[in-house]
Amino acid sequence: MKYTRVDVDGQAHWGRITEDCTTVELLYASPLGTPPSENPVTGAVPVTGARWLPPVIPPVFYAVGFNYPRHIAEHGAQTPKSPEIGYRANNALTGHRSPIVKPHEVVGRFEAEPELVAVIGRRLRHASYDEARAGIFGWTIGNDVSARTWQHEDRTFWRAKNSDTFKPMGPWIETGVDALAQTTTLRVNGAVRAQFPTGDMVFDPYDYIVAMSRRLTLHPGDVLWMGAESTCQLEPGDTVDIEISGIGVLTNPVHEEAFEEGPLP
Repeated sequence: MKYTRVDVDGQAHWGRITEDCTTVELLYASPLGTPPSENPVTGAVPVTGARWLPPVIPPVFYAVGFNYPRHIAEHGAQTPKSPEIGYRANNALTGHRSPIVKPHEVVGRFEAEPELVAVIGRRLRHASYDEARAGIFGWTIGNDVSARTWQHEDRTFWRAKNSDTFKPMGPWIETGVDALAQTTTLRVNGAVRAQFPTGDMVFDPYDYIVAMSRRLTLHPGDVLWMGAESTCQLEPGDTVDIEISGIGVLTNPVHEEAFEEGPLP
């Protein structure tokens, strides 16, 4: 099943995609924690005219850093000996087909990173590996947009990773797929810029959940972005597509910031 969130007349609605992928059926409530029998369809909008929102607004937004051997080797980094987690900001989230806005101050590398995203479906604390697997509600796609000059200038990633629109996610959450058996493809203006086995990770999502849940309680709707094998440069005017087979395609145009900010106080 594919679950999503859409904007209808200025209101956010949960929805599910029909089997023929033509219609978003609007749901009474979030499917996270609501049994299907208690979550009736309240309306519908066509997929072609849908205004896509991030498919979930997470209580906590977790993100993995170096997690693919090739990415680690390209940067001359050390392979992590255990799962290590970071955090991102919800303000950076944007939906399928919404623009990625490049701030006018950004110079140098402005890059896309195609990532598998796990959506947590139940409360997890001290989870076993099997419990971690069972605790995944479904999978979606993320684009970890990064401004590298800012990343190197700042003591934290507050601008480089967390500026508005830097974290497209969507278009939906797929609940019926073996995500680690898929292929991730990154395209810019239709040209393939990267392609790799999605599951070729140092530590898989369940390894992370086991390690995290020893110290953290995970809750329904939390998301875990799993890192990328490859990155590529983006420029205003580009359109970037991230496809993970079995899940879908996340598409976003890249825009230049439309105004000049005044000097910081």
